[in-house]
Amino acid sequence: MTKHVGIVACSAEGAALCYRTLCAEGPSLLGEHCRPEVSMHTHPLATYMVHIRKGDWASVADLMLSSAGKLAGAGADFLICPDNTVHEAFDLVVPRSPLPWLHIAAVVSDEAARRGRSRVGVLGTRYLMTGPVYPAALGAKGIEAIIPDARQRDWIDAAIFSELVNGVVRDETRVGFNEVIGALKSRGADAVVLGCTEIPLIVRPDEAPLPTLDSTRLLARAALRKAVDPDAAAG
Repeated sequence: MTKHVGIVACSAEGAALCYRTLCAEGPSLLGEHCRPEVSMHTHPLATYMVHIRKGDWASVADLMLSSAGKLAGAGADFLICPDNTVHEAFDLVVPRSPLPWLHIAAVVSDEAARRGRSRVGVLGTRYLMTGPVYPAALGAKGIEAIIPDARQRDWIDAAIFSELVNGVVRDETRVGFNEVIGALKSRGADAVVLGCTEIPLIVRPDEAPLPTLDSTRLLARAALRKAVDPDAAAG
């Protein structure tokens, strides 16, 4: 018996990619057409954004806990959230949660350490890039986090909210992301976190100037391992 995965979703495209990854890679561990049982709940992204824009992380935590309660009622055994930004509320969520969680940045940081990285660029919403989520998680592994400059951060944030969360993928935007990654490389980064769960939809690892840490797929794979073996994934 595998564990039942609960997905606390926020933005649709990142959550969909996480779900698809669980389904597509399940057979490699479980056999043909097999995957863990999966349930998903999300409040509208617009509802999250009201609180995120105000820096009201307690209200973000309340939304996450609302989803957690519904997923616990559906029979989930543990939870993941394929949205990096809302993890700023994570420490407010865990003590009140009915179920255990995997932390997306902890999963990514574990992989960065496994690959021997020491200085990692972080891409995501402006809230994530300037917030504590990745500096804390990477720092716990002895890895330095660096972020794009202010102009680049504004451009990335606009691309995420005007295009990527709506499923819009433009070649010009892909080139722009690679230029930002190249700038991080010139500052000494040895890898880059795709820290908005939609960024993996547009950044191609074989084209990127740095090795990529795909937060969406890494979280899905960690959840898959935990569903198969509860002691296999930590975070």
